[in-house]
Amino acid sequence: MTTTPVALVTGAGSGMGRATAIKLAAAGNHVALVGRRADPLEQTRQAIIAARGAATVLVSDITAPGAAQELITAVHKQLGRISLLVHAAGSSSRILNARWVSPEEWREVLEVNLTAVHLLTQAALEDLLTGDGGTVIAVSSLAAVNPNLLGGAAYGAAKAGVRNYMTFLHNTFRGDGLRAITVLPGEADTPILEGRARPPATEERRNMLQPDDVADAIAVIAALPQRAVVQELIIAPTRQRDTSTDLEISRHLGAPSPSKDHEDTTA
Repeated sequence: MTTTPVALVTGAGSGMGRATAIKLAAAGNHVALVGRRADPLEQTRQAIIAARGAATVLVSDITAPGAAQELITAVHKQLGRISLLVHAAGSSSRILNARWVSPEEWREVLEVNLTAVHLLTQAALEDLLTGDGGTVIAVSSLAAVNPNLLGGAAYGAAKAGVRNYMTFLHNTFRGDGLRAITVLPGEADTPILEGRARPPATEERRNMLQPDDVADAIAVIAALPQRAVVQELIIAPTRQRDTSTDLEISRHLGAPSPSKDHEDTTA
């Protein structure tokens, strides 16, 4: 058991989750690092330890039946009550057009980006409503308010669902001291870009948000006094890039090949 505040961060092995975990550890939290793969989580833990912080690795697939409650139970046994929960895990579909995305991809994206947020929050709510209250922060996306083919139909719908869910928590539990906060980043240079129909080139990523930018914002709003809440925060690149080529490629990815009956046979 630890006497320092406990922060649980999902997706802590890479991208915004990793950067956020490191920032929160530097702020004095013992960070529970959660994700599906042990090796990236251990790398994050080593980075935290090297900076004289404290972190514990907990491998879990929160979408699995009963996994969320098992994870919270493990945190209680090893660390104690959770005062801060950050949902930073996320994934997108390979097929981005609503015409072609498969039911399997659709379900997987909603499970990771939305259902897991609910299951883990539900399991942690008793902790977060204890005493003076706690804080839950979800990394949504500007795709929640401006959905398009960059993120894809499933990702935009899931992130919009997260925003709605966090607003529900805010409206329902603010009187009990819970701070429910949604962070909506614009285009960011994270590993999720590699799943794009056309992964942006290195030079295109220079003006994007970096994981540390979002982590800095999360650390600031988390550090505010419990009496103050930033209900929603938009953080986006100052310079916007031309995404017209990306959108056109994404529009056709996954479309079925024309049948031979419709092939042009003219000379």
